[in-house]
Amino acid sequence: MTSAFSVAATASAGGTTPAAPPPRRSPRVVGRALVALTKPRIIELLLVTTVPTMLLAARGVPSVRLILVTLVGGTLAAGSANTINCYIDRDIDAVMKRTSRRPLVVNGTGTIKPWEALAWGILLGAGATLLLGLMANWLAASLADAAILFYIFVYTLLLKRRSPANIVIGGAAGCFPVLVGWAAVTGTVSVPAVVLFAVIFLWTPPHFWALAMKFRKDYAAANVPMLPVVASPATVARKILWYSYAMVAATLALIPYAGWIYGVFAVALGAWFLAEAHRLNARIADGSSPAPMRLFHLSIAYLTLLFAAVAVTALLPWGRW
Repeated sequence: MTSAFSVAATASAGGTTPAAPPPRRSPRVVGRALVALTKPRIIELLLVTTVPTMLLAARGVPSVRLILVTLVGGTLAAGSANTINCYIDRDIDAVMKRTSRRPLVVNGTGTIKPWEALAWGILLGAGATLLLGLMANWLAASLADAAILFYIFVYTLLLKRRSPANIVIGGAAGCFPVLVGWAAVTGTVSVPAVVLFAVIFLWTPPHFWALAMKFRKDYAAANVPMLPVVASPATVARKILWYSYAMVAATLALIPYAGWIYGVFAVALGAWFLAEAHRLNARIADGSSPAPMRLFHLSIAYLTLLFAAVAVTALLPWGRW
């Protein structure tokens, strides 16, 4: 065993002290890091939209087996996309305070090696494809794969670091779970599924821009041109308001397919969301503190309640037209 005295003696004699070996990683630490790479909180929100969509497609409750297969497959697909996103964006994640504790960059070295993250992401994607294809149908599997590829190549590699429209176009990746859920039940993609896709597509910019307003300095430090970085707060608030109106209009377009209970909820929830979007716009216009995170958190509650209304309508025959 090398003593402290002998190490000091080696150093004083002109030698070099051997580098300490990297700390050993326990299976628990590695497992927690791999799960964290998948961004579980984002996946939860995606799954909130999947089950109600499946209930609406079936006009009732599909088989428990199919629901579980679709949820697990969707979780694997979203985890794959998020993990590979972390692998690609590890340089900017290290710069941004909000993301500096992610497994690839935490403490400056990370608890997971880049190749491990990439392999994990690919493995999750392959698992999602096989599970959905073999136990649901290959259309659902193909749509899940399209979501992964869109998120990686269109959003992460093409748009995120180059265009303020990054989250507008790239956010489409988060809309695919409703298509996957519908396809898993029906084997097709019908008009109601496309309308639900549009709802989430139009919901994403207000939701994410509100977050980006809060962390504008983070994105600026990482040279990511999110809209709040390259545009004035007034411009951002105005665009949030426009997208909010378009989103509410899309929710109303589902009423003929979903039913009157859903319609009541869609109108009430839409009024609530628009009131908050107007509030944000007004506070920025008069120079008050905008508090964008209020709209961010409200947007999560809004989407959850809206899809809960879809589920209720699908389960109650007397709630339909």
